[in-house]
Amino acid sequence: MLHLLSLHYTASEEAAEPFIPSHVAYLERHHEDGTFLVSGQTVPTSIGGVIIATGVDRLVIERITEQDPFVLNDVAEYTITTIAPGRMHPALTAVLAPEN
Repeated sequence: MLHLLSLHYTASEEAAEPFIPSHVAYLERHHEDGTFLVSGQTVPTSIGGVIIATGVDRLVIERITEQDPFVLNDVAEYTITTIAPGRMHPALTAVLAPEN
């Protein structure tokens, strides 16, 4: 499965600021383990950010998003959209191939 994680601030950017280092560490951990393929801020940044995740089911990705320091500190929340990839660019096949 592929998951589109939309992070939305529920507090001001200033309120989220103290949690940025721990949020970045959270992102790095999940990029290193291969779960997060892409992450970045939205434009404008005041909205939040987006993550594309793969390799885990919906329940696991829900648990992962609950561990984000922004969520733990009530400054943001996630909307999760799970996608069953049908067609994709050949360059992405190795990364997004359907799980067996």
